[in-house]
Amino acid sequence: MTELVTFTVAGARCALDVTRVREVVRATRRTPVPLAPPDVDGLMNLRGQVLMCLDPRSRLGLDARFVEGDRMAIVVDARGETLGLLVDDVGEVVDLDPGELRPAPTTLDPTLRANIVGAHPLPDGLLLVLDLDAVTAPCPTAPEKEHLS
Repeated sequence: MTELVTFTVAGARCALDVTRVREVVRATRRTPVPLAPPDVDGLMNLRGQVLMCLDPRSRLGLDARFVEGDRMAIVVDARGETLGLLVDDVGEVVDLDPGELRPAPTTLDPTLRANIVGAHPLPDGLLLVLDLDAVTAPCPTAPEKEHLS
């Protein structure tokens, strides 16, 4: 059995392997980072540690509209650093038999499919198991503009 932390982002029910999660905290005030990629929401102070917070909405191809109210930050270890993944709500920790994980449905948006390891059918929808390394990978940078001489 694999333990997964469940949460919602823009109405999508998602999950992460609990072994990659350090803790879950209320997302406090974040300081914007000038010229950062769109998925970098800002920097947050977590008990004296500066934590970069990522909003996975754009990376997952989900609705990127402004979210009112409190958000949660799932503090994860990814790419050799500690990051905050901003989510709308955190659910339970569930046990999942790896054999029950299905491939990502072809009907999902390709952007979303590229960032999940699979889907688990639920009575009223799907639980999308995220690929944390893909979701937190650096955004590809735009090619440098050539200077006209």
